[in-house]
Amino acid sequence: MLDFFISPAHAQEAAAGGGIAQIVMLVGFVLIFYFLLWRPQAKRAKQHKQLVSGLAKGDEVVIGGGLVGRVTKVSDEFLTLEVSEGTEVNVQ
Repeated sequence: MLDFFISPAHAQEAAAGGGIAQIVMLVGFVLIFYFLLWRPQAKRAKQHKQLVSGLAKGDEVVIGGGLVGRVTKVSDEFLTLEVSEGTEVNVQ
């Protein structure tokens, strides 16, 4: 009696495999990711590292927040800036 109100569910046949199309699509996404995201970011990081390694004591810099100062100490991770006489700030 319920078959009258609810049609029985039948399993559908498996879809034809599109193996090569899926592989091409995956490779395409990887290439897009590489050229649009990873490669430009690596290039910017390399330029930034080169810029920071070129800093020396006495250089005057403007950091991202707009703070202007003179470099008094350079280490691997931090710079010490003198923003006014007697006031030093560590920035990363």
